Amino acid sequence: MNRDKIKKSVEKGRRYEKLAEKFLIDNGYMTLEKNWQAGHKEIDLIVQKGETIVFVEVKGSASKQYGHPSEWVDKRKRENLTNAAEQYIKANNLRNLDFRFDIITFFDGRLEHYIDAFQTE
Repeated sequence: MNRDKIKKSVEKGRRYEKLAEKFLIDNGYMTLEKNWQAGHKEIDLIVQKGETIVFVEVKGSASKQYGHPSEWVDKRKRENLTNAAEQYIKANNLRNLDFRFDIITFFDGRLEHYIDAFQTE
């Protein structure tokens, strides 16, 4: 992949993340972190609603060529998200809260929000 394609891909990803964040805020969530990193692992958005901290992965595609974006969150990605979330929880000494993983996709012109998309393994 050349630099221009990588740059455009990153820019598109950031646009999807901003749209996802706006959707979440409009639905009563408060943003805690954007693009939080634990080493090479990244959580796109960390939000809170009530007593629940939500770790959000954002995926989007304008094409059906590679399948539905929710399918891109495979076992390896879920493990990376889980490990990063554990580091976030520990670093912020979070207790007495609920935690979950959501996926927000942009596909075929629609935003789709998968609440509690996967459980930790």
